[in-house]
Amino acid sequence: MTASASSFSSSQGVQQPSIYSFSQITRSLFLSNGVAANDKLLLSSNRITAIVNASVEVVNVFFEGIQYIKVPVTDARDSRLYDFFDPIADLIHTIDMRQGRTLLHCMAGVSRSASLCLAYLMKYHSMSLLDAHTWTKSRRPIIRPNNGFWEQLINYEFKLFNNNTVRMINSPVGNIPDIYEKDLRMMISM
Repeated sequence: MTASASSFSSSQGVQQPSIYSFSQITRSLFLSNGVAANDKLLLSSNRITAIVNASVEVVNVFFEGIQYIKVPVTDARDSRLYDFFDPIADLIHTIDMRQGRTLLHCMAGVSRSASLCLAYLMKYHSMSLLDAHTWTKSRRPIIRPNNGFWEQLINYEFKLFNNNTVRMINSPVGNIPDIYEKDLRMMISM
């Protein structure tokens, strides 16, 4: 991974990895589910200054002093999240440069928000898609972008680096990212 260690340090008081509430990805970027995104105590204790809601089904409670951004995308294979990769990555970066903190969330903090996080790490931390996924999964083990988002992330990685570190492969359950091939083989052999 090419990002500096300081940009990934945890703040004091944040335990990692956190599956059900906030997961700190970088010093200024967090992932969560929709319930945690509406928890005033969690937001204030983690000094969140911006919330990106990557869902159509979660309604945010608006708290003073927090900027809210809506990315109205469903968690479906044919949903177009790619168009939001650059604008949301740029926003997260701008907030970080101003010493702010961003919370990305969707319904469960598994697919849509995780995909936006991976795009940000590729663009602003020069991480390959594979490294971005490995890092983010180490911080939030439940991430699992849907296959349509994987295809879009693979295209985005190619746009950024003219190279791919993850590819879609054919499997008994359809096309999947090659990083899931080992897990699938283990499941099938059981």
